[in-house]
Order: sequence, then C-alpha cells, then structure tokens
Amino acid sequence: MFRRIKNKFVRFTAILLYSIVLFFCSIELNFLGLFGYSPDMQDIKKPYLSLSSEVYYADGTLIGRYYKENRSPVDYKDISPNIINALVSTEDIRFYKHHGVDFYSFFTSLISTAKGGKRGASTITQQLAKNLFETRKKKSQGLIKHVPFIRQLVYKCKEWLTALKIEHVYNKQQILTLYLNTVPFGNNSFGIKTASLKIFNKAPSNLDPAEAATLVGMLKATSTYNPISNPKRSLERRNVVLGQMLKYGHLKKGDYNKYIELPIKLDLSYVEHVGQGDSYLRQAVERWLKKWCHDNDYDLYQDGLKIYTTIDPHLQQYAEEAVAEKMKMLQKRFDNLWGKKNPWRDSNGDEIKDFLLKAEQHLPIYSLLQKKYNYNERLINQYFEKPKRMKIFTWNGEKDTTFSSADSIRYYTRILNTGMMTIEPSTAKIKVWIGGINHNYFNYDHVNQSKRQAGSTFKPFAYLTALDNGFSPCDKFVDKPVSIKYIDEGKEQVWEPKNADFKFSNQEMSLRWAMGKSVNSITAQVTEAVGWDKIVQYAHKCGIESQLKAVPSVSLGSNDVSVYEMVRAYSTFLNKGEKITPLLVTKITDQNGVVLDEFELKKERVISEETAWLMLYMFRGGMEEPGGTSQALWEYPGLWKKDNQIGGKTGTSSGYVDGWYMGITKDLVTGIWVGADDRSVHFTTSETGEGSHTALPIFGAFMEKVYADKNSGYTPGLFPKPWVKITKKYDCPSPRVKTDTLDKDSLLVPLDTANNQPKENLVPNK
Repeated sequence: MFRRIKNKFVRFTAILLYSIVLFFCSIELNFLGLFGYSPDMQDIKKPYLSLSSEVYYADGTLIGRYYKENRSPVDYKDISPNIINALVSTEDIRFYKHHGVDFYSFFTSLISTAKGGKRGASTITQQLAKNLFETRKKKSQGLIKHVPFIRQLVYKCKEWLTALKIEHVYNKQQILTLYLNTVPFGNNSFGIKTASLKIFNKAPSNLDPAEAATLVGMLKATSTYNPISNPKRSLERRNVVLGQMLKYGHLKKGDYNKYIELPIKLDLSYVEHVGQGDSYLRQAVERWLKKWCHDNDYDLYQDGLKIYTTIDPHLQQYAEEAVAEKMKMLQKRFDNLWGKKNPWRDSNGDEIKDFLLKAEQHLPIYSLLQKKYNYNERLINQYFEKPKRMKIFTWNGEKDTTFSSADSIRYYTRILNTGMMTIEPSTAKIKVWIGGINHNYFNYDHVNQSKRQAGSTFKPFAYLTALDNGFSPCDKFVDKPVSIKYIDEGKEQVWEPKNADFKFSNQEMSLRWAMGKSVNSITAQVTEAVGWDKIVQYAHKCGIESQLKAVPSVSLGSNDVSVYEMVRAYSTFLNKGEKITPLLVTKITDQNGVVLDEFELKKERVISEETAWLMLYMFRGGMEEPGGTSQALWEYPGLWKKDNQIGGKTGTSSGYVDGWYMGITKDLVTGIWVGADDRSVHFTTSETGEGSHTALPIFGAFMEKVYADKNSGYTPGLFPKPWVKITKKYDCPSPRVKTDTLDKDSLLVPLDTANNQPKENLVPNK
C-alpha cells in the first residue's frame, strides 16, 4: 500500500508529474488508438525508409521507392556556413544548447503570447520531426483529432517526443543536414540543393550570405517570400534574416550594409532532370495510382505504402535484353543510312532548315533565356552554341564529352526509341512494361504517354467489323485500285490508297489472306463495305480510348494511339471477346502489411466468342498465308517448338515514321512501337523502316528468351480450339502460288482446322 502524502503541494505536484508521464506514455503507445502513430527508434534511424512507399515485382522483390525528400542529398561539408548561420540565427538561436526541445523558449513564448505577442518556440529539431515524420497528418492522427485544443496539445507533445529521439540518434551537424535536405522550399522543391540550383543556379556550398538569407527567409512562408513570384517581400524577409545574422555575430556591420543594398539576383537557367535514377515502371505505377491516392487520401511519397505490381521480373528482364540487343542494332542501321546528313526531313524528303531553332524554342529554358537576354537572338544563340562538359547516352554506356546545347539536340534527335508492353489477357495482368530505351535520358513513356500512328496494326479492326457483320474469313475480294469518295469537314474528298509495293496483283484473295499479307486495297474495300464509322465503334468497344477520326483511312491506322491501348484491344480476341481493364497493381498495404486495397480482373463482353476465335484464326494468317507479314519470325528457331502457333500484325506508318508489331501467343499479347520521338526523323525504305524490320525482331528475341526459360510459366503451343460452335466458313481453300513469285520471306502453312494442327510447310527456295 502507498502511504498518502500529507503535504498538499507535494501531493498535487506528484499527481501532476504522474499524469504528465502517463499522458506521454499514452501518446507513445497510442493507447486505445486515441493518439495515432508515433515514429519509433527504427523509424528515426532510417527516416527515408520509414516514410517512403515501396513498389514490388509480382514475386515480391523490390523495384524501387517513392520519397519526396531531396533525391540527391547534400553532405554537411558541402553546405555553405552562410546557410547554417542564417538558419540558426533565424529559426533556433539556442540550437546548440538544447536537446531537441527548448523549454526556455517555450515558456518565454507563452509569456509573450499572454501579453498579446506572437512568437514561435519550435526548435529546428522539432520542425524536422514535423516535416520528416508528418506528426500531424494521416496515420499520426488518432481519435483525439476530433477534440479541439487537446489535439493541438497532443501534436505538440508528439513533436517533443520525436525531437528528443532524433537528438538521441543524431549529432547537431547530422540534424542540420537532415533538416536542410528535407525542408520544402515551394515549387515542388525539397532540400537546399534543389532550391539553390533552381533559384541561383549554384551549389549550396557557393552561396553568399545574401543568397543564403534569401533561401532561409523562404522557410517562414514559401509562397509569401518566394523571390520569383514575390520579389519585394522576399527582399524584405532576406534583410530581416541578414539582421539576425548581424545580431548574433555571424555577419560584420560592413558586410551587412553591403548585402542589404543588393537586389536579389536570380539565375533560373538550371534545368532540373527530374527522372535521374528513376525508371519507366516506377513512374507508370505512380500514374496508375494517382486517382486511387486522391480518392483514398494517401500520399504516395509520404505514407509508407507497399505496392505489389503484376510485373514478372524475369519477363521484364528478357524484354529489356531484347530491346537493348535489337535497338542497338537498329540505331547502327539508322546511323549508317544517314551518315553525316541531317535526318529531319519534310514529306518531300527535303531537310527542314529551321528544325534546330524550333527544337530550341520548345525547350523550357528558351523563355527564361529570352527574359534574361531581353529577346536578343544573338545572345540566345551563343548560349546554345557554347560548349560544355556533359554525359550523353550511347549504346556502349554513358560517355563524357564536350557538347553545346545545340550539339545535344542534334545528337539526341537521331536516337531511336521504343515502347513495349506484354499482358496476360486471361488475368488482365501486365507482365512487361518498357517505356523507352533509358529513363535517365528519355523520360517520356512510350507505352501510355506517347501516341503514334498505328499503321497496319489497326487493320484488324476493319476485319473484326466485317466478321461481326455477316462476312467470313473465306469471303473474297480482288486486289485492285480503289477510289472512295467521302465528306470530311463539309468538303468532298477522294481516297485512293496504294499497296505497300505500289502494285495491284488483280488477284482474288480471302479476307484472311488479305489481312495476313496486309493488302491495303482489300482493307479499303472492306472499310467501304462495313463503314468507317462502324470500324471506329468496334475499335472503341475493344479498348481503344483515343479519339479516332472516322474517315476511310482509319482502317490503315491514320490515327494516333498508344501501345497500351493496342495491347488492351488485341487482348479482347484472346480473352474470348471480353474487354479487360489491364492491371498493373494487385495489392496495396500499409507499412505493417495491413491490406488497404486489392485489385481484381474486370471484364466486359464486347464481341461474341465466335468472332473472337475467328479473329485469332485471322491473325495466324500473318504466319500461314503466302506473303504473310509476320514471317520474319521464322528466323527465330526458339519460337517453333511443340507445334507452336503465333499470330500477329505488323504496322508501318507513312514515310516509315512508326514501326509496330502486335504479337499474340496462346497466353500473351505483346505490343511494340519503334521510331524517333520527332516524326520528321525516320528510315527511308521498306527494307529498313517497316515494322517487320524494326519492332518484330524485338518480339522474336523476347519470346525466344521466354520460351527458353523452363520456369517462366509460358510454353510454346497451339492456339485455343473454338470455344463455341463456329457457324461461319473459315477452313478456306489454301491459295497456291508459284514459289518463284513469292517474296523471299513468304511461307504457306495450310492448317487442318478441325484438329488445329499444321498440315504441311511449303517454304520457298531462298
């Protein structure tokens, strides 16, 4: 039994102390969920990891993290003493005397407030606790958040506890470094390094007292004292900070008088490389989760989420290897084609004379240079022509060189890029995502950010419309000149498409043969027969979301679409006519593994099972019909084991600007685009620039690697047998042609469609 304390003062003091201790313990332990989460010592020791969200491959291996704080932190030795002195003088003059909580300043601020003044008492360490560990947001809020005043007291106590932990783990220099690396400066700038580069184009080590005072002055209110948007207020605040530096002996009187007379001299010419060290996949997941985070009030960069993707790390690796191997070869071919000539050409093949100037004008820095040099074109041009040391992308690794900005534009404009996506239609899981050749140098994602003309990969939607509206794969049309009249924007137009070889054979062809050989004239006739408006409707039904102009040329791929859309739409055929919503993420949990959300297959019937199966039969024509455009795949022996079947469609836009390949196996659908980012830069001949020579080889190399891996889960095999009774004729009589008239890549493989097995191979002499 405890004896009652007789002295009332001592008794009440003891009760008060016990209550305070109990109160702090309750906060620390989050008693009954009242107070919310408090960072523990592990969080303090690994602050970035405790707040960053993590994204994983399908097998649970880590892809990367999302964190807002400065992505290239600066060390203490690389921070100017002017920054340190300005910060301590203004924000926490007793910083070196307290242990995280300055009770002297706290009580004096209470007295000041009682007298009608207003003075903050948060130490630098407390501010770090609040900024770095979000002690007033989301998971740090318990049920007490609904009680005014009490919640403010809890927040303040939690900051005290966290600050004490920080001071226990880190020394004063480390705390200052953490603070300066994480504090927000507005304009999406986090950390002193980013802020000093963006505003003064200087490293933090090179800032003079006036520049340091300007940046530290922003911390009071980043928008109010922003030197770019509010130069007058920023100047006033800078001088206040300089006054504090003078007051506490960090600035001499003479220097103070000199600096307060100076205007704020900004240098906004620094161009931030946001994507350095990032990846297409990580950025794709962020875009995919943007709406979810908004709807569920989560911050991907601060709430410690764990995101599990559908991406197969082995297939992703094989795709990256195939892209690197084939794109390196294509770039060499492209460079040999153009040599020292500039490849940017107009539709007549003439060099675009003002190409470089327009490219410079599209850069974000151009408008800043116009202001800096008062629109003096000669000085702006000198800036772009001034040589500087830089690292550039090459297929043999990063290279140090001396380039001007103009040289850099000339160099990078010639680089070919790609986008690639693979999906498993039965589950809607995206297995591969390749946004480009190198995210450090090319941030734009060519899977779902870029849209390009689809060329002949769009033709299947014309044949789909025909099959779903009375036609069969065996119906025949004649390869002959076509002239179609139509009205576009109130004017009568005439469309007269040419075949890829600019010839018409006048031969009768089945729809399957025509699609397999990619005959423009017959596709145009099919388009006229079913209606181009209807083709647009079917493309949208299958998953194309881009706006499509309903004109006769729509069936030849005159509209811009993304790789993502095309893969989704083609998946409808392998998924028995049901459109799917591709899945990039399967599950999201919090730091402790508690599931916050799960994402499952969503599908919608858009075409019949019969039509879907007939389309797979049509796609096989690219390999099995004479002159089929997919037959370059025979050069990949690893694809043709166990009677494997592959369907696909090549695509090439006008002028060989865009090369496409859409490949279908019994399990997967893959879409690949190849081209230069600027459409005026492209190959010039079918032998170099067609999709069968640019995008198709990537698919062939990729699938060979997949099939070679016995543990990949994907094996060669036949396409599925009909899911329902097929009412339309599709076992068309095989066309017979003389082998000496075939294109060198032509091949005929008639099928015993009843058993879905090859009957024979008729390979032309080469």
